[in-house]
Amino acid sequence: MDDNDQRAGHQAAVTYMNEPELRHEAFGLLAGHGYSACALRAHFESGALSVDTFTSALLERIKRFEPVVQAWEWIDEARAVTAARDGARRIAVGDARPLEGIPFGIKDVIETDGIPTRMGSPLFADYVPTASASVVRDLESAGGIIFGKTVTTEFATQCPGKTRNPWNPAHTPGGSSSGSAAAVAAGFVPVAIGTQTRGSTIRPAAFCGVVGYKPTFGAVSTAGIFPTSATLDHVGFFANSIEDISLMVSVCAPSVKAKVQADGVPPTLAFVASPYWHLAEPSQRRCIEAAIQRFTEAGAPVRSIDLPSDFERALDVTNTIQRFELYQLHGHNLEGWRSSISPQFLEYMESGRRITEQQYRDALDYRGRLIALYDEIVAPYSAVLTAPANGEAPVGITATGDATFCAIWTLCGAPAIAIPAGFGQRHLPLGIQLVGHRHRDGELLATAHWCEKALKRWSRFA
Repeated sequence: MDDNDQRAGHQAAVTYMNEPELRHEAFGLLAGHGYSACALRAHFESGALSVDTFTSALLERIKRFEPVVQAWEWIDEARAVTAARDGARRIAVGDARPLEGIPFGIKDVIETDGIPTRMGSPLFADYVPTASASVVRDLESAGGIIFGKTVTTEFATQCPGKTRNPWNPAHTPGGSSSGSAAAVAAGFVPVAIGTQTRGSTIRPAAFCGVVGYKPTFGAVSTAGIFPTSATLDHVGFFANSIEDISLMVSVCAPSVKAKVQADGVPPTLAFVASPYWHLAEPSQRRCIEAAIQRFTEAGAPVRSIDLPSDFERALDVTNTIQRFELYQLHGHNLEGWRSSISPQFLEYMESGRRITEQQYRDALDYRGRLIALYDEIVAPYSAVLTAPANGEAPVGITATGDATFCAIWTLCGAPAIAIPAGFGQRHLPLGIQLVGHRHRDGELLATAHWCEKALKRWSRFA
């Protein structure tokens, strides 16, 4: 695909995302807010916008654009409308909860009571759970409205689903939380949840030009989510702003005190190229360099540091742990599943069978050493600044892109967040990744909020 084709694809996406007849009053009111959940909440409570009106507008948008984006595995308009009416009633009587009336999407490996949860596989085509995952219960209890289940790769691993990148449908949205990232980017919902075992939140957020957040390992419960690795599985969040991420986190992880402020002391950042910097495309390198310049000009010192050579084994260690644990969790199903799974997933399972217990134990020990090293490295800084992906979303939807730039930080269990930072030469989004101190997610969110503001002074995402 040449540059003219790329431009045409990008322009087509921009056109269908902004057709004049879809400038519903709800979207006009939210102009400049990126369909912000926090802005919505304020409009709902002030009476400037009703939950019913906004829900109808989003459902209209989905009907028009879902055939192009294909973010949804399951959606129930009647259920959403009923929930919106209940939310409007609660707001009217002064009984609004923190997320009252805010629509959200759920990655289809996350169990939902009475709603199909298909895991991206025909094996679960008819599976309807009788209880929701912990994170879903939290969001619903806070007043969030389930719009539906978003497309995942097969069992949240490698084989992609049908979803396309809203910025150019010829490109992948990333994975494995493909539908969640695309649904937020397409304006179908202001927030969504996904998962990350390697790069399944950070990478699609960067590819789709939205904010993606992976908390510290264990900060948000994974109960009720299809497990692939007990050591590496995380819940992930997608939104259009750090403020919206903080709102969701306040519901799902109340112990995290997000210190998001209008103004704050500039953070101190450590730029880490990582051992994989040679894999970064020129446009991604320029994006990081421009971000460093912007942060420095805004008053945040940025120091370039190198990781110890120990981290060069991070990918191998991640592979060993993830594949071994996947087989231990699901190997007993392999013969029954064999005829219904992709060759990619079959090989993934088979490779886990070949890993010995001793190799696995050695990998866990090595992970422990890397965590200790990481804690020491990040100690003098507010956060690490690094790339979230190799560059722009690759062309095609038969793969979801390389998760290499996320693997180290997921392995260490550190909180990470992707922030939109501009566009590349193919006219697709680019981002940066910030990685914080383990168990100090609130500080990372505060740092990310400061960086987001600094970026928006220059970025076309403003």
